[in-house]
Amino acid sequence: MKPILLLLVMASAACGADFDAHRNIYYTDSDTARQSLDIYAPKGAKDLPVVVWIHGGGWRRGSKLLVQSKPQAFVDEGYVFVSINYRFVPTVEMDGLASDVASAIKWVHDHITEYGGSPDLIFLSGHSAGAHLTALVGTDVSYLEHQGLNLSDLQGCIPVDTATYDAAKLIDSVSGARAELYTNAFGKEAASQKKYSPITHVKEGQPYPPFLLLHVAARLDAASQSKAFAKALVDVGSQAEVVPARGKTHATINKELGTKGDEPTKAVFAFLKQRVVEVRGQDSSARSE
Repeated sequence: MKPILLLLVMASAACGADFDAHRNIYYTDSDTARQSLDIYAPKGAKDLPVVVWIHGGGWRRGSKLLVQSKPQAFVDEGYVFVSINYRFVPTVEMDGLASDVASAIKWVHDHITEYGGSPDLIFLSGHSAGAHLTALVGTDVSYLEHQGLNLSDLQGCIPVDTATYDAAKLIDSVSGARAELYTNAFGKEAASQKKYSPITHVKEGQPYPPFLLLHVAARLDAASQSKAFAKALVDVGSQAEVVPARGKTHATINKELGTKGDEPTKAVFAFLKQRVVEVRGQDSSARSE
């Protein structure tokens, strides 16, 4: 083999499995880039579990392109990875952001088989503002119900480092520019802050998807809110696990997710693999009855 060709082969192998990238797919009837998504699917994918990723950015900026190592990492582990855009405040209120996420999930549910994914194995995840939206859509059933779906159509939720599971409580504890960031997103009134707080929607008698809550270990507000949210879920009979990420910052827990040897990444894939086994096991049992 010629040296240049050998180097190309080695570089390809080092990058992991080959995948197809399908970009700028609109998930609503609108043709705005803010309501579009990208799909990364392994070559020859068929009936694979799907991870829908929501970027962060303070509910007012960011892009589906800011995925770092995630697409390759998830493809290598046998997942279809979907990264979505959504509209921002103040152009729309928080309700519009969460509705966009639900619309994207609906599109994935209806079309992902065309890209090798399974509509029965959809997981939702995101960082920062995306973590909040993950938890909100994963607890307030109204968003998915409006799309003809239910919380049972999500097999798991993985929020990555947010302190806004109880936005009203957080806003009461901060001031200045930080308070303004949150009130711009959640509103100045307690009613809207509670409405968009995921913990508000955790109630007896409502089944929720299992949650894996990642947070920066040294970030006290994210730690306390993650624990309180997990406790609320467990208290009503749902599954929730909290994983503190030591040695991370709010930026690096996202940037390094998907990199080799990263502890939060290990926790994510362990959670996903367990859930896939559980769901597929339930499906097999149902078919045999």
